[in-house]
Amino acid sequence: MKKSNLHILLCFGLFVCRAFADEHDHKYEDKDEVVLWMNTVGPYHNRQETYAYFSLPFCVGSKTTINHYHETMSDALQGVELEFSGLDIEYKSDIQKTVYCGVQLNEEKYKAFVYAVKNHYWYQMYIDDLPIWGIVGEVTDSNYYIWTHKKFEMGYNEDQIVDVNITSEDKVLLTPSTKLTFTYEVTWRRSSIKFKDRFDKYLDPSFFQHRIHWFSIFNSFMMVIFLVGLVSMILMRTLRKDYARYSKDDDIDDMERDLGDEYGWKQVHGDVFRPTSHSLLFCSLIGAGHQLTTVVFSVITFAILGELYTERGSLLSTAIFVYAVTSPLNGFFGGSLYARMGGKLWIRQMLVSAFLLPALVCGTAFLINFIAIYYHASRAIPFGTMVAVTCICLFVILPLTLVGTVLGRNLSGQPDHPCRVNAVPRPIPEKKWFMEPGVIILLGGVLPFASIFIEMYFIFTSFWAYKIYYVYGFMLLVFLILLIVVVCVTIVCAYFLLNAEDYRWQWTSFLCAASTALYVYFYAVYYFFFKTKMYGLFQTAFYFGYMALFSGGLAVICGTVGYIGTSLFVKKIYSTVKID
Repeated sequence: MKKSNLHILLCFGLFVCRAFADEHDHKYEDKDEVVLWMNTVGPYHNRQETYAYFSLPFCVGSKTTINHYHETMSDALQGVELEFSGLDIEYKSDIQKTVYCGVQLNEEKYKAFVYAVKNHYWYQMYIDDLPIWGIVGEVTDSNYYIWTHKKFEMGYNEDQIVDVNITSEDKVLLTPSTKLTFTYEVTWRRSSIKFKDRFDKYLDPSFFQHRIHWFSIFNSFMMVIFLVGLVSMILMRTLRKDYARYSKDDDIDDMERDLGDEYGWKQVHGDVFRPTSHSLLFCSLIGAGHQLTTVVFSVITFAILGELYTERGSLLSTAIFVYAVTSPLNGFFGGSLYARMGGKLWIRQMLVSAFLLPALVCGTAFLINFIAIYYHASRAIPFGTMVAVTCICLFVILPLTLVGTVLGRNLSGQPDHPCRVNAVPRPIPEKKWFMEPGVIILLGGVLPFASIFIEMYFIFTSFWAYKIYYVYGFMLLVFLILLIVVVCVTIVCAYFLLNAEDYRWQWTSFLCAASTALYVYFYAVYYFFFKTKMYGLFQTAFYFGYMALFSGGLAVICGTVGYIGTSLFVKKIYSTVKID
């Protein structure tokens, strides 16, 4: 089936509605058409290196027309290549072993099949949106064999398909002059499986609900309790002591106070709310972080409530839709912060805020796309889909970000600092090496990463191996724990920095929290070399490119949350101090 670019470009709203609907209503009557879609084929150990099923010299069945076609933007973005198999299957109609096509091998076709068998090629198909996997062939005693018979066992419950199984049979030795005859048969049986439970067979509870998973949640939860208690105890005791020292003698004149024992964070009250360097980029990152955090919360919530993993492409479609409609949050928080910092180039800031993340994602995907095109892989994104994504950015995300920016500048764009900012910046004194911002930033990501690294293993395995991630309740809990740990750690780090009379807390708090993603990427490197058997330029580029995007998005989220928590803390402590 050729990709219908016109269908993709009709309207953004259409694909959003289809994100929650299948190609039909999953209800059949006797003798109704059941479509077998052939999707992709590729090496087992390189899950993302996939090719169109008919890129191998397989043949198509005799049936040439069907009643419907189905395609969404998320299918195209994920490299889903749905092509009609040509097999004639009817609901609840058994089919005895039947020849549907044949292939006369020549040298070229023989080498293609041998290469596929040698590299453990698997193929994927869909029936009624249920995925089916099969293996092309096998190697026995240095001989290459291909399976030529597909036996389908279909389970039905009233008028719905609830189970599909395939068995590969009839092993045939590959030789350059072999005539391959492909056959299929279909057997229908009544099943007690309910339609809403039909996807359960693809899940792996023993893997995701293993006791180490529960232990990681408990360990992270205890870390949160410890950090919150530590922050509350140390900081509140220290600050209360500082408050008492600062205001104990109201009758001391200003000269004596200036010559007294003031030290630490109080000394920089005139600079702590000074606009940070590179404020345009900083505010754009904060705006994007608000939007991305909202998207993650929303998608995880939708996945918990709606089981999006059961509908092909629905998770990605939902993420794109939520990201587009939450663009005003990006503009509001980024634009208002930029206004409070006295920024004048608000249009430029709005453009950077709107296109920062889409440009990084599209740029990375564009580079990987070149490699996919070179490999003729199904992961190559069609030109029409690129145009559709560009249209979404220009005609949906940009206007909504502009609306949010205007509202943010007008409603929340006035400075609300508890202390006035000195005209001349205060010199930053020398300090111990471990109090330098660079060291604090690197150390700041250790504890947040420790709270999530076990969950990272399950997420990586579900994406890069043959596991379907479905424990989104765990994910939401771990995500909340991560944000709490990030806030606690950045507050402590910012307090140490301010106590060293260094007022550059904005970027430090952001990068301190964002450094969590650096350790996640290091873990991704370890996972690639020690936990997988991936190989080849395409798979390597795909893995490290998209893991860089994943880590970058996590960095923006953590950095934003860390900055928000630290900002509230800084305003609180300086609003309590008496500044004469």
